[in-house]
Amino acid sequence: MAYRSPGNSFQKTTPIVLNLIIINVLVFLLQLFLDGDDYRITENLVLFPYNSGLFKPYQLVTCMFAHGSIMHILFNMFTLYTFGVWLERVWGPKKFLIFYLVCGLAAGIAQMLLVKDAPSLGASGAIMGVFAAFAYLFPNTELMMFFIPVPIKAKYMVFIMAGIDLFGGFHPGGTDNIGHFAHLGGLVMGFILVLIWNKTNRKTFY
Repeated sequence: MAYRSPGNSFQKTTPIVLNLIIINVLVFLLQLFLDGDDYRITENLVLFPYNSGLFKPYQLVTCMFAHGSIMHILFNMFTLYTFGVWLERVWGPKKFLIFYLVCGLAAGIAQMLLVKDAPSLGASGAIMGVFAAFAYLFPNTELMMFFIPVPIKAKYMVFIMAGIDLFGGFHPGGTDNIGHFAHLGGLVMGFILVLIWNKTNRKTFY
């Protein structure tokens, strides 16, 4: 997914977004090069179902910094960079970090409660929250999805994404290992937070 900026296409990375990307990349490199019988990096980071006997509360945080493949982390970090910098500019670093982590926690809780047969990992839930807030604050920004050849405004795109995850959550394919309910949990929390924080001025930017 990408967006069509009406102004300068240069996009300077903001500090929290930059540090989140660095942390995610470093964790993925540890998974890639040190994972195995000796260290079990991924096994100690993923979020296990609460009834599995392997669940630990800290996993709700660590799972959002681990990824399952190069494409997984590339897509997530690209999306975080594309939309997160705009929210950090609006809210400032501290508020954006709180927003990101709360959306990630909501995503993990939703996935843990609704999917009881598989562990989960990835920043996608937090990033769906970021996208939801972007769509609320920048509703008319035109976006391009890889499989749709026409631009779609963010305020419509977010409902398309939610619909895809809602369908995928209740009708998963045989090879579908996507955390659809984590996506939905992060997206819903993102909407709740941006509605609360934007309640007094109802500001949108484009």
